[in-house]
Amino acid sequence: MEFPKFLLGDNTDYPDAIFVIHTEFPRCIINLVDDEVEWLEEFDKNDEEELLQESQIIVEAASTFYDREIERYNN
Repeated sequence: MEFPKFLLGDNTDYPDAIFVIHTEFPRCIINLVDDEVEWLEEFDKNDEEELLQESQIIVEAASTFYDREIERYNN
């Protein structure tokens, strides 16, 4: 099965959260309210700097995706 790069996630236990799931490597769940990232991959210590850079790129792309999706819902 093929998934889109990003998916929106919702949970009534977290009514103020805006979850975006990144389905490609490195997989993660981003809460756009506070830009918190939960990685679904395991990394070693040597990858930390690259991971920090990658997380910034993914959060920006997730925000763009979310804005686009909301715009489409509103039209």
